[in-house]
Amino acid sequence: MCLEEFRALVARHARSDWTTAIDGVFLSKVDRPDPPAPFMSGTVLGLIAQGAKRLALGDRVYEYGPGRYLIASVDLPVTGQLLQVEPDQPALGFLLTLEASAVAELLLEAGPGDIPHTGVGVPSAIAVSDAPAALLDAVVRLLRLLDEPGDRGALAPLVKREILWRLITGEQGATVRQLGLADSSLSHISRAVRWIREHYAQSFRVEDVARMSGMGVSAFYRNFQAVTAMSPIQFQKQIRLQQARLLLATHPRDVTGVAQRVGYDNPSQFSREYRRQFGVPPSRDAAGLRNTVRVPEGLLP
Repeated sequence: MCLEEFRALVARHARSDWTTAIDGVFLSKVDRPDPPAPFMSGTVLGLIAQGAKRLALGDRVYEYGPGRYLIASVDLPVTGQLLQVEPDQPALGFLLTLEASAVAELLLEAGPGDIPHTGVGVPSAIAVSDAPAALLDAVVRLLRLLDEPGDRGALAPLVKREILWRLITGEQGATVRQLGLADSSLSHISRAVRWIREHYAQSFRVEDVARMSGMGVSAFYRNFQAVTAMSPIQFQKQIRLQQARLLLATHPRDVTGVAQRVGYDNPSQFSREYRRQFGVPPSRDAAGLRNTVRVPEGLLP
């Protein structure tokens, strides 16, 4: 019954711009299938009410549908595709942004033994699990507040904290907890990810980024691969190609200029890697990009 109410609430409140009256909560309703599309994951909890979602991160593929949830603890370049979508059976999704400060606050308030310490090593930045009844119930109660504006301001922050607590103490808690730990391996890798995203057009040495992140080279490379499923250079290439695709939407006739702006000195190499990533050469892709409706960056349907 909880899943049925979850589906009904999302269907009723989903809007074209995904936003809701609750800060950090987004709802999606998509009634037609689209080809796989690249975007940035954001740091989020994603729940599917109807349909299914396939997500690729490097060589890892994740799939989740009703009754399962996805966690992304680092903002990473991914490729996503909605599955099982029909006009009379649209894909329905819920998304909650995860804030590192809120995770850290709950960790500080937790008593001894309140949080299970499971798992070894550095967890992947993206994980999928079955949604326990308590988590789904909390999400439903949060969405009910969309119909109760008088209660929303006081109760929504409390229910959001409950949802975060369910994640922290749940099966993928290790992934979520590292988001709030200032000296965790994930926080060091997140620092490197941000630097590469902000300086994606620049060449860099892995040794320098490792030093900036506060890690030795071998540990940095191993942990970066564990978190992102990519090497630092592969990650930079993903960011460059995604940025190039955005630029081509507004500069469709300047393929060479776009290639240079994102850091490619060799136009042939750019075209070759662009085609490998998106399935078509940049000039042909650019012709149709201006008519493409963009999903809000950082959101997972």
